[in-house]
Amino acid sequence: MAVEGGMRCVKFLLYVFLLAFCACAIGLIAVGVAAQLVLNNTIQETTSGSLLPVVIIAVGVFLFLVAFVGCCGTCKENYCLMITFAIFLSLIVLVEVAVAISGYVFKDKIVTEFDKDFRQQMKNYSKNNTASILDKLQEEFSCCGASNYTDWENAYGMPKDQVPDSCCVNVTQNCGIGFKVETINTKGCVESIGMFLRKNVLLVAAAALGIAFVEVLGVIFACCLVKSIRSGYEVM
Repeated sequence: MAVEGGMRCVKFLLYVFLLAFCACAIGLIAVGVAAQLVLNNTIQETTSGSLLPVVIIAVGVFLFLVAFVGCCGTCKENYCLMITFAIFLSLIVLVEVAVAISGYVFKDKIVTEFDKDFRQQMKNYSKNNTASILDKLQEEFSCCGASNYTDWENAYGMPKDQVPDSCCVNVTQNCGIGFKVETINTKGCVESIGMFLRKNVLLVAAAALGIAFVEVLGVIFACCLVKSIRSGYEVM
């Protein structure tokens, strides 16, 4: 039995919500992928903090599938599908709140792990592809070393009066040999990149809470539609 009266308005609002819901799902996946790419370039070891982007991506994919169920249930006015949609949406809200809290809790842990990993990579600067990773980070964030440029004195195979060319303010070949302090970036990468990581983790947490609020409205609309459909069945 088709819904009538005010429920038609609720049904329309639910369609609008589902459209926004799909956009949020795609946005969440994009944020997760971006966060994962950043962490891949900064933290090489798997830690509890580095798993957050994976959780965000998984939630985004699941959220998109739930939106599809919601669309089918709303279109067909199917009681079972709408109940399933409301339950899964409620679970997703709980997961996103947990992700937001985890992001806030682990923001400092991520920076600590980055500090440890960065110093380890400095020791292996001349091995494998470590040099290209560190050079890219130092150039992009205009920094040098973990705490400051003097950290390179303890790097394996790095002469005392030399830093990587990527430390230079104006990067040119061999500019780090016999450098002068005024020609290089003296700020440490842990401080510069740490601020970037904290900012992005908090943005992810804020986005998760914002999306969760919108989803609560979706749960309310879905419950209203379920009640209307159930009343229709009872009348029949």
